[in-house]
Amino acid sequence: MSLNIQPLADRVVIEPAPAETKTASGIIIPDSAKEKPQEGIVVAVGQGKKDEPITVKVGDKVLYGKYSGTELKLEGKDYLIMREADIFAII
Repeated sequence: MSLNIQPLADRVVIEPAPAETKTASGIIIPDSAKEKPQEGIVVAVGQGKKDEPITVKVGDKVLYGKYSGTELKLEGKDYLIMREADIFAII
């Protein structure tokens, strides 16, 4: 995937996973009750800071905070841009 965006310093661009539309038991969740996903795929990374290199790479599946990042729409898709410190884990 090639995005026309290059994050600066310790920032990363993440494509959030789609929100669940159905529960495990088969109940359909309406749009108003869906929770924002807290996982996604890294699609672009910055160069890192002088003393703090970036540890995630493009393609990593990550978990991040519920209210982390800034939402942006690019080429018709939704993305989040956030600092690497807002990422909790690579899964």
